Amino acid sequence: MISRRNLLAASAMGAAMVSSVKAASFGNPDEPPQGAINAKGLGNLSDPGPQSQVLGGQFPSAQSPPATDIGGMPTPWASFNNAPKRIQNGGWARQVTVADFAISKEISGVNMRLTAGGIRELHWHQAAEWAIMTYGTCRVTVLDAQGRPYVADVREGDLWYFPPGAPHSLQGLGPDGCEFVICFDDGHADEFNTLLVTDWFAHTPPEVLAKNFGVPAETFAKIPLHNLWIFQGTLPGDLITDRAAVQKDAPVPTHPFIFPLGSSRPFKSSDTGSIQVADSSNFKVSTAVSAALVTVRPGGIREMHWHPNADEWQYYIKGKARMTVFDTGPNALTTDFNAGDIGYVRRNLGHYVENVGDTDMQFIGVFRAPHYEEVSLSNWLTHTPPKLVAQHLNVDEGTIASWPDYVPGVMPKR
Repeated sequence: MISRRNLLAASAMGAAMVSSVKAASFGNPDEPPQGAINAKGLGNLSDPGPQSQVLGGQFPSAQSPPATDIGGMPTPWASFNNAPKRIQNGGWARQVTVADFAISKEISGVNMRLTAGGIRELHWHQAAEWAIMTYGTCRVTVLDAQGRPYVADVREGDLWYFPPGAPHSLQGLGPDGCEFVICFDDGHADEFNTLLVTDWFAHTPPEVLAKNFGVPAETFAKIPLHNLWIFQGTLPGDLITDRAAVQKDAPVPTHPFIFPLGSSRPFKSSDTGSIQVADSSNFKVSTAVSAALVTVRPGGIREMHWHPNADEWQYYIKGKARMTVFDTGPNALTTDFNAGDIGYVRRNLGHYVENVGDTDMQFIGVFRAPHYEEVSLSNWLTHTPPKLVAQHLNVDEGTIASWPDYVPGVMPKR
């Protein structure tokens, strides 16, 4: 029998279901409904407690996330802007490793500045070193595993790559030295814990040094007792002279250790922006790291996509950006980025990067992989039977036919 109590319960359940259907709507899909669009009560959007408006103002998407954000994800944001600098006469460096940025397991990053004549002393690493020049000019030296020396000058927009164990040095040139960002293909790699030539000399018995180099032990009486790391040196001579001095009878490397990414032919280009790629197909020596330099005009968007072969470590060079990362769950998190910030997207997670400023936005994506790979959402859907896609999304087939099917890379604002 149907009692009055059962009838009331059924009515309440029906009302809840209607409410649920109404809440789950275009641009506001989830239960319970999220985002400022759902804040009806007085004071819902106020924040009367202690706060830093300067800091909070840098993260509008955290202060008021889109209603489409859902769940909890590790933050994909870090920054060199609040990383402590280690400063010495000749330059400084700061770093962000997995110890500071838990999600960044595949890559650690270093931002370094060298004065004109400033030297990052002769050293080598356990990890591969990839770098992009962001300012000025730097002279690099390196010796490969076959004993082939290499010396070159790198400028803004250029890359260098040194394999693990390859000994090298860096020196700022005139008129104002240089600045660059280094990536190591290991999230634990630490710039402040590298294998330094001065440390090895200081901690080797003098008689062993004498035997090794075929000179009297007294030759090493004045070696530094502490490492130099970064120090002020004198400006080197011209590049041709340095190359002649190191070459002697040694063979020449088969591939250059530098690459002019900033002036290279774009992988994709339009009025909306461009993508320039460096991987082992065009930067032959870079066998473990690939990269994409992305420029997006105001209002444009780096199209929705994912990378199937590696995590993406991002460094924002200029402009203002907003990125949403999508994961299973569902989980979606929107974050804001400014110049000097670092982003991170794990392999296969969907994302886009939008220019939300009024100037060009540019970032470099770095991958621990020999080849650059991406999958475009629009390319996938336009190469799937239209009727199948239409049934998934309740979009007519004619509209689907108008979607870009050529992997545009960067899309304009509509």
